[in-house]
Amino acid sequence: MAATILVVEDEPAIQTLIAVNLRRAGHGVVGALDAESAQRHVNEALPDLILLDWMLPGISGQEFARRLRADPRSRQVPIIMLTARSDERDKVQGLETGADDYITKPFSPRELLARIQAVLRRRAPEVTEDAVEIGGLRVEPSSHRASAAGKPISLGPTEFRLLHFLITHPERVHSRSQLLDQVWGDHVFVEERTVDVHVRRLRAALEPTGLDSLIQTVRGSGYRLSAALV
Repeated sequence: MAATILVVEDEPAIQTLIAVNLRRAGHGVVGALDAESAQRHVNEALPDLILLDWMLPGISGQEFARRLRADPRSRQVPIIMLTARSDERDKVQGLETGADDYITKPFSPRELLARIQAVLRRRAPEVTEDAVEIGGLRVEPSSHRASAAGKPISLGPTEFRLLHFLITHPERVHSRSQLLDQVWGDHVFVEERTVDVHVRRLRAALEPTGLDSLIQTVRGSGYRLSAALV
């Protein structure tokens, strides 16, 4: 599943090279030459991951990473720091700002893509192509299929995204507002009760398989997908 990646790099040639390789790998790319323009992009819509150059004009990459981590809205967005600094102390400093990984320039496109996939699997598994299976329920994002014991389950696009997000974050309780941000996008404005409607549709689709009880309501909090049937 393609991720939307914000590339914050002040050298246009490097930004273009990175963008070309990311698009070839199927990702969506948004570019920014400095932290100020990157912040505007973040304000409009949260990316799935940020590639952030250490040395930027004006606000540094380190300071921008700190700001992102201090804001509850952007706190969970994965960040990979790009830098020419290879000293261990610099790497530690970069990670301490809140970065999830650190890549030293020059780097190969293959290394960059591998690092991105590793961070997404760890921090945002819902945007990877990996198949996930829990309690007999299997979701395959690459083919947009869901099944139970090998039998297909018919889901609409929104129900599929909702199920995929829940199954990649098992046992975690998500509020309606969190699900709206993660499944619909934080730039889409719909009422929270919309989540309830789609949860009901998802349960109805799972009911013939007997797996509808995996989707649990947590009173006063939201919803979760349990790894055990109840």
